[in-house]
Amino acid sequence: MTMKLSFNTWPYASFPVWLPAYPLEEVIKRLSKIGYEGIEIGAASPHAYPPTTTKERREHIKKVLEHYGMEVSSMLPGLSGGPGHNVASPIPEERRHTIEHYKDVIELCAYWGGKTVLYIPGWQVFGTSLKQAWAWSAEALKEISKTAADYGVTLVIEPTSHDSNIVDRCDDALNLMEEVNEPNVKVMFDTFHALYRKEVSSDYIYRMGEHLHHIHISDNDRLAPGQGKGDFVSVINALKDIGYDGYLAMEIGFDRRDVEPDLVARQAYEYLKPLIDQAEGIK
Repeated sequence: MTMKLSFNTWPYASFPVWLPAYPLEEVIKRLSKIGYEGIEIGAASPHAYPPTTTKERREHIKKVLEHYGMEVSSMLPGLSGGPGHNVASPIPEERRHTIEHYKDVIELCAYWGGKTVLYIPGWQVFGTSLKQAWAWSAEALKEISKTAADYGVTLVIEPTSHDSNIVDRCDDALNLMEEVNEPNVKVMFDTFHALYRKEVSSDYIYRMGEHLHHIHISDNDRLAPGQGKGDFVSVINALKDIGYDGYLAMEIGFDRRDVEPDLVARQAYEYLKPLIDQAEGIK
């Protein structure tokens, strides 16, 4: 297997900021035409929030994916607004809601043929110690991993330093993985967060090594790779060095109103595909 490119749906949706929203089937078609083999679907409205994604719609999207030969590389939860989505919340009802949301996302991901769901370890709320927040998150992950195993899904812990305050760094994610100690719990990272911490993305790859199961690609400021200061030549070479054969999911362009999603999707694909082909000796 070789490394493959995927694109996260956020900039085609109205989540988490009010961007123009395109139907999910339209997004699948556009990404397929650009050349992407995979799509990373955010489990929020209007695309795939489980409570509002009917059985008929699930079947329809599955057929659209098959028609365009597009794989669901991964799914991730909708993590803002509504009833709350924080596995480390001091409110028990919010923790329970978030855990059940993850289970619903896992079920939907598996139905569409996906095998990877992202785990965002949550936020330490004022009045809660880091030790307690960490324990709640680890407990939630342990429970969620059991459901994921039933569906053949791997959970990947993402350090999100720009957006949260529990798992910020490479070693935080590895420590949580080791503490939970489930075979279907691995790690991932987003180059955006590494750049935000002024760290070297390729260092994360070598440190995570065989435990690296997924990766988000973004330049600084959620720009397409090659449009900012990130060193993606070293990223691709490091992935090749460790024998990574999973998806590189673009998570770009969703944090501002002035974005053209087709443009950033093309920029990312046209920049990275030649780097991957060169690293893998494809002419």
